[in-house]
Amino acid sequence: MNPMKMDMQACIDACLDCYKTCLSSASHHCLEAGGPHTEPAHFRLMLACAEMCRASAHLMLLGTDAHRHSCAACAEICAACADDCERVGDMDACVAACRHCADECRKMAA
Repeated sequence: MNPMKMDMQACIDACLDCYKTCLSSASHHCLEAGGPHTEPAHFRLMLACAEMCRASAHLMLLGTDAHRHSCAACAEICAACADDCERVGDMDACVAACRHCADECRKMAA
């Protein structure tokens, strides 16, 4: 496998992991924890992050150059989600998944 394909596969994997982590955390951890975990802005950001990650993975799997645009947006949203999950607290898995995805998406957007 050539290096570009390996980089893209790493990004796809990071996006799908972040999608799964954000959606699962929002649907289970946040709803059950309540309080700041269910603040509308935080909850919407988590859902937006999950969807942007899913969409970016989808575009990379299609093999279209449009993934560069979605990956740039994904990196920005993931970074914001990581910061907000860190602010809320007790969301280490989400913070880690978002930061990793942001890093991988920045590479694909370049």
